[in-house]
Amino acid sequence: MSTVLGTSHAADPRILELSRCALTVLSGPERGHERMIDRDLFRIGKSPENDFVLSDTTVSRAHCEIVREPKGYLLRDLGSTNGTLLDGAEIKEAWLKPGAVITVGKVEIKVRPFAERIELMPSDKGELGEVVGRSLAMRAIFGLLERLAPTDATVLIGGETGTGKDVLARSIHAASPRKGKPFVVVDCGAVVGTLIESELFGHEKGAFTGATASRQGAFEMANGGTLFLDEIGELPLDLQPKLLRALEQRAFRRVGGNKEIRVDIRVIAASKRNLKMEVARGKFREDLYFRLAVVPVEMPALRERREDVPLLAARILADLAKNEGKNEPPLPLAKEALDALSAHDWPGNVRELRNVLERASYLARAQGLPAIPGGALPMAAAPASASPLAPASFDPHKSYRDTRAEWEASFEKSYVTWLLERHHGNLSAASRAADMDRKYLHKLAKKHGVRGEGEDEG
Repeated sequence: MSTVLGTSHAADPRILELSRCALTVLSGPERGHERMIDRDLFRIGKSPENDFVLSDTTVSRAHCEIVREPKGYLLRDLGSTNGTLLDGAEIKEAWLKPGAVITVGKVEIKVRPFAERIELMPSDKGELGEVVGRSLAMRAIFGLLERLAPTDATVLIGGETGTGKDVLARSIHAASPRKGKPFVVVDCGAVVGTLIESELFGHEKGAFTGATASRQGAFEMANGGTLFLDEIGELPLDLQPKLLRALEQRAFRRVGGNKEIRVDIRVIAASKRNLKMEVARGKFREDLYFRLAVVPVEMPALRERREDVPLLAARILADLAKNEGKNEPPLPLAKEALDALSAHDWPGNVRELRNVLERASYLARAQGLPAIPGGALPMAAAPASASPLAPASFDPHKSYRDTRAEWEASFEKSYVTWLLERHHGNLSAASRAADMDRKYLHKLAKKHGVRGEGEDEG
């Protein structure tokens, strides 16, 4: 299935209309053959590398291409020997109309755009890849993506921080024919502005200070697979036209290079910002927004789907047990614990829930327990605004002050160990993730003798 831009039907928002286009060969050796335009950039020519291969001798190796735009299909000649005609007139670039005839060399191809209407029904499944949820909001997303994940449609994922946009992107990739190919992530908010162009497109040796060798960028590394542009709303405005051009043409040049490099990629983007609002404010290009928002998906906040908390908690605990090499399934959480977790507003969404459960697991291990005791959460692991959780075990012979100091020390060491392990010992990255002063994190790590591989000093 191919898609251009999905729009909800005015009379029924459950209907999605998808623009599609078929090409039928009217003459030449391939007469009668039909191909659907199934990607943003569709190339026609004699070379086997093209999307539609024509063997006629009057066809150039790379003859022409059709670019799928939000407003329609754009035909572009690629400097062919015998030219490209549209309804008998030679063109360099022109918009296709229903019933138009393209002449490639001496081969005639009829254009048949049409709209496909899809009824958007919630999925009857409670998961899509690594994403889980039984709420209506999540099953509606699963129902849409079960239809569109197997295509090359560009997806734009919105939602608050921690809602699982990156996990959904990976799940879309895993449900597509590209699942065996690379899945390359570029965090547009984490790369220094001057290096983001190199991160995307690569660079040649000597292109700038510090470029001691040629380097592939994300576009090249994702060739054949999926490119995930995380936090696309953070992309500098001056770089947005270059990204738009690369997305339209599926071609680019490395920084400091002259050679045009063509790639076959699917693009998924995500942003915690409201990009429509950013467009209105002049902070994000409208044409780039429409290029990315072919299939817009909004991930709901966890407080809007509280019924999914028990399911998410069970999945997270199972993942933790698997990561720790345990063969037995984890104990289910006590009802009191689940009630407390479900009552919390979760400003950090699923990421915060995972952090709470990970802390609970580390605290249980620090007490020498094989698992979260009795299916309950240690008190120190609970989110601040949650209701009381199932009680932990305390030594009746110790004072309150000594007990608290012991728990605080245990929590500090466990948390700092866990945090540095997640960030490969990098203090700067760990402090940013924990919203903690870097010097204070360094002090805690030194206090408890925690040091990860690659830890930076200072």
